[in-house]
Formats: sequence, structure tokens, C-alpha cells
Amino acid sequence: MLQVNEYFDGKAKSIAFQTATLPATVGVISPGEYEFGTTQKETMTVISGALTVLLPGMSEWMTYGAGEAFEVAGQSSFKAKTDIDTAYLCTYE
Repeated sequence: MLQVNEYFDGKAKSIAFQTATLPATVGVISPGEYEFGTTQKETMTVISGALTVLLPGMSEWMTYGAGEAFEVAGQSSFKAKTDIDTAYLCTYE
């Protein structure tokens, strides 16, 4: 069963689904700056566009483009910003 999620007044939307092994979401983040919270470990892969993130415990922003991925620990938060619509796939452990 698919579940649609919407955040930041519709500027970030995702569809949740179950892969063969892990729960996942696929979505799009519109231009802007956001802070996302995590409840479990997330691996986020950029599908198209670019996402610049400030991960927990880091002092420098890092930019990830199409095909690149980063991990975020559970029970934490990270900041993200983008100048263009950016699509992603996120898996949860």
C-alpha cells in the first residue's frame, strides 16, 4: 500500500512503499532550506538534481548529486537545501 507524505506546506512530498528488504520513500524536494528529523537510520540517494546537507555532528555543508548517497543516524535531524527540484530515494533501517 502506498502512503503519500507532505511536508513544509507541500514543498517536500514523498510516497512510502516497501522494497523487497526495507521500507522506503521516493520523493521530491522543491527549492528552499529545510530541517528533517529521523526516527531510524536513513540512507538517502539523490535521483536527480542536487541536495546540500548539513549532517549531525558536521560543521560543513556537503552537496550530493544524482547517484550519490548519504546516511543519517536515527533519532537525529539534518538540514537540507536545494536550488532546484531534487528527487530522492530514501531507505529506512
